Amino acid sequence: MLNRRRFTRALAGAAALAGAPALRAQGDRLLLAQSAPFTGPSAQLGIQFHQGAKLYFDQLNAQGGLHRRQIELVKLDDGYEPDRCVENTRKLIAEDPVALFGYIGTPTSVAALPLATAAKIPFVAPFTGAMALRQPLNRWAFHVRASYNDETELIVKQLTSLNVHGIAVFHQNDAYGKAGLDGVELAMKARNMKVLAQATVERNSVDVAGAVRKLVAAQPDAIVQIGAYKACAAFIRQARAAGFGGTFFNVSFVGTQALADELGKDATGVVVSQVMPSPYNAARPITREFLAAVKKAGGDYQANFSSMEGYLAAKVMAEGIRRGKPTHEGVVAGLEAIGNEDFGGFTVSFSPNDHVASKFVELSMLTGDGKVRT
Repeated sequence: MLNRRRFTRALAGAAALAGAPALRAQGDRLLLAQSAPFTGPSAQLGIQFHQGAKLYFDQLNAQGGLHRRQIELVKLDDGYEPDRCVENTRKLIAEDPVALFGYIGTPTSVAALPLATAAKIPFVAPFTGAMALRQPLNRWAFHVRASYNDETELIVKQLTSLNVHGIAVFHQNDAYGKAGLDGVELAMKARNMKVLAQATVERNSVDVAGAVRKLVAAQPDAIVQIGAYKACAAFIRQARAAGFGGTFFNVSFVGTQALADELGKDATGVVVSQVMPSPYNAARPITREFLAAVKKAGGDYQANFSSMEGYLAAKVMAEGIRRGKPTHEGVVAGLEAIGNEDFGGFTVSFSPNDHVASKFVELSMLTGDGKVRT
């Protein structure tokens, strides 16, 4: 068994190798801890969410922090793999953070949440819309974004309003893909419809040739994709090359800007559902605030949906700490005390009986010049 000093020294060395800051005892700061992909084919999701969150926390720290403490967000790379996420989570829990924050993905969050629950540490703002993490209510889990059921309901509603009924699903072969597929099937069942065909891709893989052959042969009018940006981009390209002329719809987890960047001019007409206010439309005060923060920070900071979600999640996290105490129970009480609150045009609703803050969903469309229209 490692004693505390040797454990912390070993973890510091591992963190340094991973490009993460060394973890220390809480001391005079408020420690938040994140496991996310910072390398591999889903890396941009973790990188952009983390940057958005750090952008807000840096602003807050410049104003004195919370409860006279500076907020520090530490991160470990899990490569979007559940086993690595579990290992990271155990290390992070050992450092007794105020909360686990901003985990990226369904399979990783599903693996990590039981550890957080057992340790009685809040698990706040995971980047996933899976119902398995929301039902039944877990008093330690708080969700800022709408669910995949909300997203797929809007996608199916849009398609059927356009008289599109031949709908296929391309999905990741894991808990995330299953959550999205379940949402599509639920929305279609409510309309007395069935999914025309489905095919899968393995997590962190772009081997989509088999899925392309299967779905193109089924001749759907539209394909709903439940995957990450690299696999979905590969599928779109190969499906079009194979003669598919229908439309592609994606849920928000795909990573909108990352998908647009991967596709380039081939992005034209691809639809993505969004659960955050558009970072490209300054109509809402939260967007103007976010864009001003990105501009002021400069450097590698970018304005996109993933970084916007990180920024808003950090803002909600901070409000929970502000309303409560910098303890595990205090964060739960503080978040539940938010009630109905307008965060610059994005409404958040938490209570002791409801830990899902939002049902906001809208559709966006990619253009061939890297833009996102909402």
